[in-house]
Amino acid sequence: MNGSQTQATVLLIEDDVAACDTMQWALEQDGFRVVIAHNGAIGLRELYLHHPDVVLLDLNMPVMDGYTLCQRIREVSDVPIIVVSAREEPESIVRCLDMGADDYITKPYNNRVLVARTRANLRRASAEPVNPQAKLVYTDEYLALNLETRRILVNGEPVKLSPREFRILEVLLQASPRVVSYRVLLEEVWGFEYIDDVDYLRVYVWHLRNKIEPNPKSPIYLLNEAGAGYRFQPRA
Repeated sequence: MNGSQTQATVLLIEDDVAACDTMQWALEQDGFRVVIAHNGAIGLRELYLHHPDVVLLDLNMPVMDGYTLCQRIREVSDVPIIVVSAREEPESIVRCLDMGADDYITKPYNNRVLVARTRANLRRASAEPVNPQAKLVYTDEYLALNLETRRILVNGEPVKLSPREFRILEVLLQASPRVVSYRVLLEEVWGFEYIDDVDYLRVYVWHLRNKIEPNPKSPIYLLNEAGAGYRFQPRA
């Protein structure tokens, strides 16, 4: 790891002590400083005290569950949030995205994957702003996008996107009308550790479509080129 990553602080919120010990060991072996909380209420307090660089949290916890905690954190901070949960159903993933999570790792997991995804989220959080020469604005009678101000309007109403949803839209708009391959999109949005997680990408795109498409089941903006990737289609 480089020096800045070595100093990075992870807030680990997990009520399973054995799982917490394993995650702490893996993260500290990679140079992270780890702050631990065994329930959501304590986790929120530790967030205010330590200002972590990334948060890892479980969903099933006493006092305050992970869904509520994720929402509370997002109300006060843009820190990357990685949910680590045994729940693998799409509904749980989508709900976490709605609450503001940036990533979702299902249990059981490989420790190297956990650490790699933590690093990837840190890199994305500290990425440079978009290229000022890139395509920053799109407007039609239904959808208005301004990447510079991060303002999204659907039928004149503002829509809130998660950081990952916004980044997907950003990459596709800047490449439009060209197709962006699954692997390129995964690397651009999450990092090279994710380049084979096409199903993971599909969940995020599906969720994004539900926010910006007139009919998510028949999209007109975020189009899938089967076996190739996605593209943003401007309306004539």
